[in-house]
Amino acid sequence: MSEIVLETEKLDKVYKLGGRSIRALSDINLKVERGDFVSIMGPSGSGKTTMLNILGCLDRPTSGKVILDGVDVTSVPEEELYKIRRYKVGFVFQTFNLLPYLSALENVELPMEGTGKSRGEMRKRARELLRLVGLAERENHKPLRLSAGEQQRVAIARALANDPSIVLADEPTGNLDAKTKYEIVRLLGKLNAEQGTTIVMVTHDGAMASHARRVLFLSDGKLLAKEKMGLLAKEKLACPACGREIQSDHAFCPHCGRKL
Repeated sequence: MSEIVLETEKLDKVYKLGGRSIRALSDINLKVERGDFVSIMGPSGSGKTTMLNILGCLDRPTSGKVILDGVDVTSVPEEELYKIRRYKVGFVFQTFNLLPYLSALENVELPMEGTGKSRGEMRKRARELLRLVGLAERENHKPLRLSAGEQQRVAIARALANDPSIVLADEPTGNLDAKTKYEIVRLLGKLNAEQGTTIVMVTHDGAMASHARRVLFLSDGKLLAKEKMGLLAKEKLACPACGREIQSDHAFCPHCGRKL
């Protein structure tokens, strides 16, 4: 039986602007299974970043629940949320957010500070992750000496530092050229397929979104009922809903009936 790692129930977010109420998210119900790779696609202003910030405990919903690894994080006190963010969630941002005065290796080590790991354990883990993302030979380079694609690879390695339950990627290819975009989204796909990394990625780029296992659509703060099977699921010839074998010409999964 599949394990649900992330679930939202009737998620709403309303902002107060002057005397007006602006609804950024409305009745969001989402389930993400462990080992899934979900793209959430929508135009600018559709609520993608707001949703990701709430899923990552960077913001609170106005109402509804976010259940992460079986814990309702919306009921966790603010002073305890840093533990959820540190151990349960890995973040990848459009702007990389690397510290410019630290090397690639030191940037990856940073989330492990204060976790009880020794300096040697932190260094070993950081080197393993940089090797995993193809940057073993660039570990001593600072961000300014790395290309944009290399910086994003460091950011992905950093997101994995504490072996999180889920990686949340906010427009991770938004600042990259066309060739590098595909390299990064393929790296995410490889991490998902080979390491079992659970990923939720938001993007306005349909070509990037299509590389996931499942593609969902957000519009005006609402998650639409339609869903598409991404390239990763098609390449594996596995249903993104039940994980069982399908054929490339199937319109519906013969096992669970899901539209493909």
